[in-house]
Amino acid sequence: MTTVLVERHPGWLSITLNRPERLNSLNDEMHAALRAALTEAREDSSCRAVLLTGSGRGFCAGQDLSERLRAPDAAAPDLGHTVETFYNPLIRQLRSLPKPIVCAVNGVAAGAGVNIALACDIVIAGKGARFVLSFAKLGLIPDSGGTYHLPRLVGEARARGLALLGEPLSAETAADWGLIWKTVEDENLHEEAFSLAKHLSEQPTFGLGQIKSALNASSHNTLDQQLDLERDLMRRAGQTDDYAEGVAAFIEKRKPHFSGLG
Repeated sequence: MTTVLVERHPGWLSITLNRPERLNSLNDEMHAALRAALTEAREDSSCRAVLLTGSGRGFCAGQDLSERLRAPDAAAPDLGHTVETFYNPLIRQLRSLPKPIVCAVNGVAAGAGVNIALACDIVIAGKGARFVLSFAKLGLIPDSGGTYHLPRLVGEARARGLALLGEPLSAETAADWGLIWKTVEDENLHEEAFSLAKHLSEQPTFGLGQIKSALNASSHNTLDQQLDLERDLMRRAGQTDDYAEGVAAFIEKRKPHFSGLG
């Protein structure tokens, strides 16, 4: 069975993790397929937004631990190699994609599954979803950017509690804490996610990519550096046809028709 399903829609791409019998836990094959789908989204000029979700009753349970079982006399696995080879490139690819990524969390997101969701741009979850930073219960640390994104999203105190205790966090609490954008009724999740991806695919894509670049840089820039970056990105955005179209549509009181091009 294909571990990642890719479906084309007018202007956007849906990517579905597809190992429902394993709660969409990640193995090497799924990593390769997911990264290939994201590369396709980057290189396809007709794709202006991405929706990432999971099939079945969960979004992603993180690493498939059945692939980490070892005989008593075998050498310990090099998990640093796994992180460097698979997870770090995936998170970098998600964060640097110059197109908005919507993540729809259905059911459980655990371990790296949480942090993959947090690397996306807008996360919505069904009210029955749960987020579980389960690393501590295995003697591990949150990888896939977890120690980076968590304190920035929810503050250090809550990040420490989530990481050290590994207790499930409800979707509604996740939204209240600012971990995700919002929750919706479970039965409406995919309809809401599709609508959001479609909306983003009709917006000024180049400008949205510039917003992503600016927000990504803000975590390490000084205020002066960020002001200079805003100036430079604004200069480039102001030269696009989409900016001209947005102004014209505003003045003419009509819906804009953006090309998405830079």
